[in-house]
Amino acid sequence: MPDTRQLPVPDGLDGMRVDAGLSRLLGLSRTAVAALTDEGRVAVDGRAAGKSDRLVAGTWLEVELPEQDRSTRTAAPPEVVAGLTVLFEDDDIVVVDKPVGVAAHPSPGWAGPTVLGGLTALGVRVSTSGAAERQGIVHRLDVGTTGVMVVAKSERAYSLLKQAFRDREVDKRYHAVVQGHPDPTRGTIDAPIDRHPKHDYKWAVVAGGRPSVTHYDTLEAFRAASLLDIRLETGRTHQIRVHMAALRHPCVADLTYGADPVLAGRLGLDRQWLHARALGFPHPADGRWVEFTSPYPPDLARALELLRE
Repeated sequence: MPDTRQLPVPDGLDGMRVDAGLSRLLGLSRTAVAALTDEGRVAVDGRAAGKSDRLVAGTWLEVELPEQDRSTRTAAPPEVVAGLTVLFEDDDIVVVDKPVGVAAHPSPGWAGPTVLGGLTALGVRVSTSGAAERQGIVHRLDVGTTGVMVVAKSERAYSLLKQAFRDREVDKRYHAVVQGHPDPTRGTIDAPIDRHPKHDYKWAVVAGGRPSVTHYDTLEAFRAASLLDIRLETGRTHQIRVHMAALRHPCVADLTYGADPVLAGRLGLDRQWLHARALGFPHPADGRWVEFTSPYPPDLARALELLRE
């Protein structure tokens, strides 16, 4: 029986040939990947892909692997990750509080700590579903974003959680401190996002991009900034950062998207003020609604107090 895998193209593989990129993602030889494309077993966003086609970050690959190819995948290496906290664990899922400076999983160009490596070091066994370096990962947070993440432990949980994210049955809530005061204080940003036309490392609101919807509500206003509660309807790369920058209210200290470096310095921040505050979803075992929250990490809490003062 075939083993079908769906996985997003990471930033580090943008522009790479399909055969080279899949070779890295799946741990297969380029010859083996070329054979898969020749047999029509590789698709990008639902369309058949050739081995020499170029990958685009943020698109979705679907690969049909022969069952025996599972044995060629490798797990994330164990690595003790300081600050990685397990909030909940059962037979199907593990919910963690991700610290800053930690990626969700290994990827080309990233040599730092990962959630998967940290869980392996803690003795947590996750689902084998997904590409070799991202087994069990059903959603991601940026390296510079902290907060709640869920990782699948069982194969059933992986499939059901991925479907829940696709069907928008997951309540993803973030807190962000943005520069200035959004007007209106509560609103919805419905603007398509795609790769920035001039800077490969950035994303932007682009006509014809992927549909992206962000809901925000002001919780607290300060002299120079506002604390927002944000709910994501979609989950694009850098979505909150891009949408708030498009409103001319970038996340405080998000220098990539136009934040004021002087304010960032005064608050002692070297990363954007953005935190995955809560995550709610139907539990894959029985469908009951579960929700988990994360307190602000020390750097964000300290910056918030400085703004209040």
